[in-house]
Amino acid sequence: MQRRHDRKASKNRDQFTEQEKQSRINHSKRSVGKHEVRSWTTATKQSLCLMWQKVKVQLMLGMSFLVTICWYCRRLYSFLAQLLKWWSNYLQRKLIRNLSVLTEVDLLGYSAREWKGETKQAKHMREAYEELFWSYHIKYLRQVRRDNYCVLRAVLFQIFSQGIPFPSWMKERDILKLPEKLLYSQGCNWIQQYSFGPERYMGPNAFGKLRKCMETLKTNWTEISATKDHEERGNMCNTLFSDESKEHKLYEAIKFIMLYEVVEAYEQIKNREEPIHNLFSLLFARDSSSDPLSFMMNHLNSIGDSICLDQVELSLLGYLLEVKIRVYRLHKFNTEEFQVDYPDEYRREWNEISLLTEDDRYYHIPLFRT
Repeated sequence: MQRRHDRKASKNRDQFTEQEKQSRINHSKRSVGKHEVRSWTTATKQSLCLMWQKVKVQLMLGMSFLVTICWYCRRLYSFLAQLLKWWSNYLQRKLIRNLSVLTEVDLLGYSAREWKGETKQAKHMREAYEELFWSYHIKYLRQVRRDNYCVLRAVLFQIFSQGIPFPSWMKERDILKLPEKLLYSQGCNWIQQYSFGPERYMGPNAFGKLRKCMETLKTNWTEISATKDHEERGNMCNTLFSDESKEHKLYEAIKFIMLYEVVEAYEQIKNREEPIHNLFSLLFARDSSSDPLSFMMNHLNSIGDSICLDQVELSLLGYLLEVKIRVYRLHKFNTEEFQVDYPDEYRREWNEISLLTEDDRYYHIPLFRT
């Protein structure tokens, strides 16, 4: 019995030892498995970390590159914007410098800029401008270059821009032949002393130069007055009145036509022919223009150079161009001479143009809006 009991106990110990051994093996396997999992996870994390570090470096380099590109683009944009602004201002200054009749500006805005302060004269001028705005419906004006051709420029620009045709007497005659007629038919050899404004040109070539001036006037007047589209006509005027050489030829042609009319009127007076316009009596009553030669030497030759037209010559200009020239004289505000028509005797069928002046020397073009 005892022996059997010992063998059973020994067998149980062997089974327990075997189970313990198997348990240890299983535990060892589990430990190895867990270690392998931890190793794989660690390796994966390390790989991901290394990849992220590389990607992070690339991203940082890419972002730095983009920031640098943006900075340079911004600087380039700023530079190009400044360059474009400078170029635009340059072209604008050049255009404004060449254009002798500027685009329209607000009347009251112009008055406020030009007549600041609280002096008596400034207040008087602002009141005059306000009167034009509210009572005469003049809302805008076009500034005219301030030189001694100013009034001729303002008158002729309006005639062209409105498409006013040749005066009736010009339609009946070829104005290109007027210099020839004056020189040869009427024996006015003294026209060789004719002076072309600031050029102060005199001499035997005056006849040829006058002929070119008359050609310029006739060609441009014919072309512009034949243009019916208002916008196209305005563009043609802007082009013409930005060409100083052509401009001066126009004005010298008008001056010569004034001289021609004075010679014609003087001959009528001498021959006691048909009655002449009252303005010629006023013109010849002046000591400085008692005959055509003195009128040319003392008045016409200086127009465009040192003087503008006076009121008698403004009447003569309206008469020969067959337009009523209405002038708003701001320095005469609150007097009967605030609004004056030149000439004071005119025909009803004549076209009307308007001028605005602050001093009877320089003129602008008023624009009406109802």
